[in-house]
Amino acid sequence: MNIYHYIAKNKRFFALLIFIFAISVLSGCASEQSDINVSAAKIEHQMKQSVKLDKLKKGDAHKLKKLYDLGSEQVEDFLLYTASSNVRADEIVVIKVKDEKQIDSVKASITKRIDAQAVKFKDYRPDEYALLEKHVLKVKSHYVLFVVSADAEQIEKAFDSALE
Repeated sequence: MNIYHYIAKNKRFFALLIFIFAISVLSGCASEQSDINVSAAKIEHQMKQSVKLDKLKKGDAHKLKKLYDLGSEQVEDFLLYTASSNVRADEIVVIKVKDEKQIDSVKASITKRIDAQAVKFKDYRPDEYALLEKHVLKVKSHYVLFVVSADAEQIEKAFDSALE
């Protein structure tokens, strides 16, 4: 009995095998991004390799709550740097959400912050407003990145690199 005759008799079996293989490959690809589990400290370390953060002030959970109205019910881990002076717009925030379903509400909180900063800087500090207008807001798996900085591109690359 040749192979073609065998395949012709068992088409359903081979179709089922191909289907199972395709599903396993697709589910492997879909879950790959969700399996990312990196600490904020590792992301911070990666960023410090790319840019100097010494002119920024590191924030705590209280500052995150004050600026973004985000707390432990949404945030699993985070990194927050703000300008040391309120006349500067520089800001770096990395938030690891507890559940990917919370990403939209986290992004909405960040958008409120962007809007508030835009009002503050638009007429008062046009150069800082321009920096704010070029912000980076990015989502990757359970992580949200928000950057207002002249070094935003390097910070974004460091973020991506840390999550690889």
